[in-house]
Amino acid sequence: MIDIIEYPTLKADHYLELLSPESAAELTAVAGRFRDSRVIHINSTAYGGGVAEILHSLVPLSNALGISTQRAVITPRDARFFDVTKRIHNMLQGAAGELTEEELAIYYGCLDDIGAEIDEAGLSADVWFFHDPQLLPLARLLDRGAAPTRLWVVHIDLTDPNPWLMERLLPLTRAYDLLICSLEDYVPRDAPGDLGIFVAPPAIDPFAPKNCDMPRHKAADIAKALGIDVSRPLVTQVSRFDFWKDPWGVIDAYRLAKRSHPDLQLALLGLSQANDDPEGEQVLRSVTEHSDNDPDIHMFFFPNDLPASNDEIVNALQTHSRVLVQKSTREGFGLTVSEGMWKGKPMIGGNVGGIRLQIVDGESGYLVDNATQAGERIAQLLADNELCARIGRNAKDRVRQRFLIPRLLNDYLRAAQQARSVAPQPVC
Repeated sequence: MIDIIEYPTLKADHYLELLSPESAAELTAVAGRFRDSRVIHINSTAYGGGVAEILHSLVPLSNALGISTQRAVITPRDARFFDVTKRIHNMLQGAAGELTEEELAIYYGCLDDIGAEIDEAGLSADVWFFHDPQLLPLARLLDRGAAPTRLWVVHIDLTDPNPWLMERLLPLTRAYDLLICSLEDYVPRDAPGDLGIFVAPPAIDPFAPKNCDMPRHKAADIAKALGIDVSRPLVTQVSRFDFWKDPWGVIDAYRLAKRSHPDLQLALLGLSQANDDPEGEQVLRSVTEHSDNDPDIHMFFFPNDLPASNDEIVNALQTHSRVLVQKSTREGFGLTVSEGMWKGKPMIGGNVGGIRLQIVDGESGYLVDNATQAGERIAQLLADNELCARIGRNAKDRVRQRFLIPRLLNDYLRAAQQARSVAPQPVC
């Protein structure tokens, strides 16, 4: 099944005001070239995860600039589809193994059904953006009349992918005109030579409820309602309970920092909304065991019976925390890094993937290779208020200059313009 997500009308002015006059003029100019075009972004989950969050802001902004833009979300007929695509995600980030014939049949079969539904519904556009490996095989099912320009956007870390899987998936990119990666390092080494390449790091929406300015007293009230002692320092990681996010290492880092700051508390916030991540509860159980019933470790997974919306809780904990962490061991980009930096907080990130693009080590945050380094940086920041403030100011400035949603929309439109220049035209 395919659902079209509807959005209220948005005004673009306050987004354009975030940009320099030159950047604002460039965005409006490139948007003008698509005002007679229909654009569809298609992904695998309506809520939860970075891709859904990006599209939730980017699609209405695109419409506000005069481009007829829709967002489509798939619901596969077989619930096992997301078990398979989670394995694919992990393997693309380096996990070992092979898919069984049954898993491949589930993957392709579900997308065959989605492709047939697209045809039956007469859903068409001049430009299609297919997001992440869940959608990769779909473009081959659409004829050029239905989708003359097709771009595959891959948001994950492809620096060391599983070779068995890449051998099977890379041929599917021949159905696309262009590949968009978050970093130059993620471009597959064996991508077809005629496949266009465009690098476009993700970005955050500063006006979204998760990122808008929250009064400190409100943030403290929400943290208190979650059971956190607001009179004591807090360090927080916001991310899914996922193997690659290394919540075990975050706990180890917290324990090290707690030796010199015994009143320290830790929050692991991974409220589950995404239906394409079936491993979350399994990771949560393992992390809960690793926490050893420490009353100062607060874990949030189930989004029920909470004192505020998910986005408000993320905002509150990031605003209230003294230090933020994103200790990933693989990370396509990590929107939570820019989200935390935007709030003027010192961020400690794993020295991997897109985190390295966001944090300038020692200037707008710290990059770490292991839990020991993370714990030492937490302790250092907790002991030095002036250092915290300086790193936080630099962090917000870096996000303002590089990682806000108008810049990403400009990148996507320029990528589509590049793809149009090489895309075969439909035969009339």
